[in-house]
Amino acid sequence: MAEETLAPRAAIDVRGLTKRYGAVEAVRGIDLQVHPGETFGFLGPNGAGKTTTIKMLITLLIPTSGVARVLGLDVVKDARAVRSQIGYVFGGDRGLYERLSGLD
Repeated sequence: MAEETLAPRAAIDVRGLTKRYGAVEAVRGIDLQVHPGETFGFLGPNGAGKTTTIKMLITLLIPTSGVARVLGLDVVKDARAVRSQIGYVFGGDRGLYERLSGLD
């Protein structure tokens, strides 16, 4: 009997992810997969929904519709488990890096 090769589970799996703030659609129906070991860049102009999408993936925002899974865990139903498996540092305080030394 031949051995079956299973495709690796996606580290991030997003289907139809949408986020609305009233009439404003910040993220519109994103589909994407990032597999373990892949390097993924999230690029786009200001206001394109990059930060909003990341906040949904790290469970800080609840999607309006669609499904997002991180390491096989649903970001809405399994938010606590997702948080236990990831780490995230928000940028923005450029002064912080100026105060740090190489040793820090």
